Amino acid sequence: MNSTVSIVPELRARAADLPYQHVANHFIDGQWRTAHSNERNQVTDPATGEVWGSVPSGDASDVDAAVGAARRAFDDGKWSGLAPSERAQVLLRIADEIERRADELSLTNTRENGSPVAESSGAAANAAGIFRYFASLAPHLERDDVRPFPNGGPTGRSRSIVRQDPVGVCALIAPWNFPINLVVIKLAPALLAGCTVVIKPASPTPLSIRFIVEAAVAAGVPAEVINLITGSGRMGDALVRHPGIDKVAFTGSTPVGRKIAAAAGELLRPVTLELGGKSSAIVLPDADAATLQQRLIRSCLRNTGQTCYISTRILAPESRYDEIVDLVTETIGQAPLGDPFDPNTVFGPVANRAQYDTVLSYLEAGLAEGARATTGGRPAQLGGHLADGFFIEPTVFADVTPEMRIAREEIFGPVLTVLRYRDVDEAVALANNTEFGLGGIVFGADEDAAQAVAERVDSGSVGVNFFASNHSAPFGGRHDSGLGVEYGLEGLAAYLSPKSIHRL
Repeated sequence: MNSTVSIVPELRARAADLPYQHVANHFIDGQWRTAHSNERNQVTDPATGEVWGSVPSGDASDVDAAVGAARRAFDDGKWSGLAPSERAQVLLRIADEIERRADELSLTNTRENGSPVAESSGAAANAAGIFRYFASLAPHLERDDVRPFPNGGPTGRSRSIVRQDPVGVCALIAPWNFPINLVVIKLAPALLAGCTVVIKPASPTPLSIRFIVEAAVAAGVPAEVINLITGSGRMGDALVRHPGIDKVAFTGSTPVGRKIAAAAGELLRPVTLELGGKSSAIVLPDADAATLQQRLIRSCLRNTGQTCYISTRILAPESRYDEIVDLVTETIGQAPLGDPFDPNTVFGPVANRAQYDTVLSYLEAGLAEGARATTGGRPAQLGGHLADGFFIEPTVFADVTPEMRIAREEIFGPVLTVLRYRDVDEAVALANNTEFGLGGIVFGADEDAAQAVAERVDSGSVGVNFFASNHSAPFGGRHDSGLGVEYGLEGLAAYLSPKSIHRL
């Protein structure tokens, strides 16, 4: 323990020496350019409450400049005119450059949003893996797709050549919980497709993404293809509605997603929305307790509960309810809460003051509605340099009923609820009794039986005895969890516009 505690000051000192802290520029036109706006957004370390960085809060002129640069790059074909295999080679170089910046990415990410280094240290490898996966799809864009007319057409041998054109200039808008990979899952397929982009990170986490831009430049992405602007949600709205944008990809809250969907519908602009979730982990009567315990935190409270797809509702059979409550309580209660720069930390702070207040309001609502906190249930009082951090005790609520707010609404913090069910039909009904449809898990010793239950869950993705994203499989939500998908060939298709050329 002493060795890991002693490394915390060292990691914090290294984070304080990183290059991007107080910056005055956006990345536009292939260079770091001074922002037109004089407004600033501060960046706060949620573990200490310290303001340690700041970025420009862009205005309409900054948006115009970024979109204009991306439009010029798209229209002149400097990127879209390359063969997909040539673009793929650049993506592979980006992956290498990202891995060279792994330490800087991790430390900046942790300082921005409090993700424990045990989590953020994998961000570079995951981002590089995403780029390499999409690079591997280049052959799909280079094959001739010739389709005969069903009746032979006018000549009896007529055919159609179906080609996939890049959709154009894309606005990529990311949230604060995974500020690197939730950009990269948009950026990598957009670049392979031949699109140009304007990236707008979330206001609390605007600095770590600069290392991705830096990596892209080092890898040889042409000037103007990638542009980065920072600012408030108001600037994001201006970007979504800008006449030079051809497609929007957004990850974030459902209320903001609705506004973007309304604007995209009005403008007839394609949009991918990856939104909120309230997923369930169905524990079947034959579930193995050790498996549940081993995978509980990763699958149900990853990143201090600030992950869209995690299963924050545990559905336990009546016959094992007390056992499951005790297991979940023990697992969560014993996981270390503390400084996110400590490699032993499992639960860090909530990412920002607004979210901290939101999570506390849910704790109050749960107790007021009759739920029982078996562990946690209040702010965490940490001392020393963490005294002003946004820490909340990881919480498990038992005796939760479906109508309670904590059972229905996305909390996005370190809070689990445990509901009981009588039979599997009721478990599936409870899992589907939500406005969302993003993730889910079924724990069961008989994996075939567990999969049969998973197939009944109305969700875009469901795991059997674990949950993880697969770069090659589509990830997306149903209902209030969004529109469209990311990852896989289906995620690449979101950045393509099919065109049919008919030949005699």
